[in-house]
Amino acid sequence: MSGEGLITNPRPVHATLGHQRLADLWRRGTEFLGSEVAIMGGAMSWVSERHLVSAISNAGGFGVIACGAMNPELLDTEIAETRARTERPFGVNLITMHPQLSELIDVCAKHGVGHVVLAGGLPPGGAIERIKLRGARLIAFAPALSLAKKLMRSGVDAIVIEGMEAGGHIGPVSTSVLAQEILPHVAANIPVFVAGGIGRGEAIAAYLEMGASGVQLGTRFVCAHESIAHANFKKAFLRASARDAVPSVQIDPRLPVIPVRALKNKETERFAAKQREIAEHLDGKRLEMAEAQLQIEHYWAGALRRAVIDGDVETGSVMAGQSVGMVTREEPVAAILAELVDEAAAALESRG
Repeated sequence: MSGEGLITNPRPVHATLGHQRLADLWRRGTEFLGSEVAIMGGAMSWVSERHLVSAISNAGGFGVIACGAMNPELLDTEIAETRARTERPFGVNLITMHPQLSELIDVCAKHGVGHVVLAGGLPPGGAIERIKLRGARLIAFAPALSLAKKLMRSGVDAIVIEGMEAGGHIGPVSTSVLAQEILPHVAANIPVFVAGGIGRGEAIAAYLEMGASGVQLGTRFVCAHESIAHANFKKAFLRASARDAVPSVQIDPRLPVIPVRALKNKETERFAAKQREIAEHLDGKRLEMAEAQLQIEHYWAGALRRAVIDGDVETGSVMAGQSVGMVTREEPVAAILAELVDEAAAALESRG
């Protein structure tokens, strides 16, 4: 999306026509999420935990726990600790390839989680039904129009379309192209949240005008005061520009690796070596493809933890979206959301 027309220092526009227009545009999203603003927190492993998730929900957004590689016991504790910190709605993001997906769904049901987000590919057979039968609203990721239509037929309640500008695992298509491809065909039928490369309110306003019900942001919240990310991790974000957030490279065509966008460091080379190691195990019949994929996921979880929790930003994975260049300071979640809302409202008001 072009930077032309951005409002560098948006004037305060509280209770103006711009804010009213914004409220009207994302009303479907706020009603679906049960939040004041239709801004979902992206599920970032090790970052999107009880403190940040509850802070986003308490500030009027919609926090989402990143289950990632958690086992059911850890997720059970995380949900309980999040609920102890907020009375407002929040969701849980589950990875479809998790070997204990069924048990994780049960944990969400036990706590009455109102929204479950499935990420990482088409939901396995029965997962959609299990989630919905327990009363939760189901949100799924759709990286293409055909998949969006398939998910709608399968009964999901909302979809997220996330472009390649996002941090972490990414697809090959940009957010602006996905929005043009998908929104005109499905937004009338199902709430759609746009994600990937969104760092300012003007972009939020534009996607809402295209038909989105809301947006999802991850990178923008990493340097929030409430984020537990290590100081080194946050400093890496504050120093980085959009060009520093690059996707990983697939070494062996036989090993389908979903690219991961992160800040350039020694980890880039280490992952290439890891791929070669796993490919050799495949050659020697010492690994099945499914196990190879799972090993890569565990690898990323460990590399991300080293960076987020331990502060090793050289050999850990500093996953970040291209909007990282718009993260310029540490501040409270409430201030981030207020600024995004004011920017979006100012943009809408300036267009009349």
